[in-house]
Amino acid sequence: MSISLSPVHGRPRRLPAGVARLLLAVLPALPTLCAIAATLVLFGAFLLVQGQPAVEALGLIVQGAFGSSFAWQNTLLRAAPLMLTALCVALPAQVGLIVIGGEGALALGGLAAAVVPQCLPHATPWLIATPLMAIAGMLAGGLWISAVGAMRQWRGVNETISSLLMSYIAIAVFKFLVEGPLRDPASLNKPSTLPIPDAVAIGSLPGLDVHWGLFWGALACLAAWVLVRHSTLGFAMRVTGGNVRAARLVGLPVGGLALAACALGGASAGLAGMFEVAAVQGSANASLLSGYGYAGILVAFAARQNPFAVIVCALMVGGIEASGSLLQRRLDLPDAATLVLQGLLFANLLAWEALAPRLAAWRVKLQAAALDASSVSLERTHHV
Repeated sequence: MSISLSPVHGRPRRLPAGVARLLLAVLPALPTLCAIAATLVLFGAFLLVQGQPAVEALGLIVQGAFGSSFAWQNTLLRAAPLMLTALCVALPAQVGLIVIGGEGALALGGLAAAVVPQCLPHATPWLIATPLMAIAGMLAGGLWISAVGAMRQWRGVNETISSLLMSYIAIAVFKFLVEGPLRDPASLNKPSTLPIPDAVAIGSLPGLDVHWGLFWGALACLAAWVLVRHSTLGFAMRVTGGNVRAARLVGLPVGGLALAACALGGASAGLAGMFEVAAVQGSANASLLSGYGYAGILVAFAARQNPFAVIVCALMVGGIEASGSLLQRRLDLPDAATLVLQGLLFANLLAWEALAPRLAAWRVKLQAAALDASSVSLERTHHV
């Protein structure tokens, strides 16, 4: 069994069915793989112009990200919040919304989580306090991003612009409260809220110097993938994202689906803020605004809005961020060199997305080939 992909000199070029199935599995990742290859070439050229050894620098990036147990722990530590902030982009994208306000949702989620222990009675057990902190963070982030979806559905406001502007508002509110009404009087040089009790601080995973946010981030990505790919709600969301008019014609609640997707995405970013407070910072302070919400946009686009692929892409971007210090020590490059690499990657992801229409046509042909091969196999089995 074979499939014709395109005519060559008037004669069809055919592929075996096994190859067709393999290509069908690889096809969704092709734009990302092409973007990564182009990014490495451009980043190498950028380094050569600066008089730096490009091959050695690329090797140091790999070494700084995955070359040792210490490098892996740094990568995983950065990947944990990236998984959750990427979902703030990937889930609304299922209904056709491009939301980039994860940084603001993370900030408000972390602030809400930091306030909860101060409102509970002294010596409240962690089994009660920690879940309440998570719920508060998810509610704060979910409500904030839900407002973006509501403005889009009922006022026609562009969700990309509004989510970015609301992120700036959220950060301003965060700074005002941390440096004003909620400031700990003991925090002199670095304003912050009151520290959370040690009893509610989240520890590390067994055998790793990485907090439990990594586990819950990966679990959230898997749950989101099951929701999007294997549930009625996820199917309705994808139909809405594919064609809003068709979704309305078949009676789908487009507005409700958009709000649900935005709420889930914002809740994920808010949960990331909660883990940063409870496992890393110990309070809400300016260190919470470290750009995880913005880097989550890159992760989501690299994963092509696939929640399962978000896990792998978060490790890649987390590794790039973790390698900055090694580049600085070995080659005397500024730490911002990794930001240049991330910027080139994002630009290439957008450029290679132009392949999408052609990939869709190839996917239809490959799916037909796989289906025909399955039919032939069943027919042969029946004859036997």
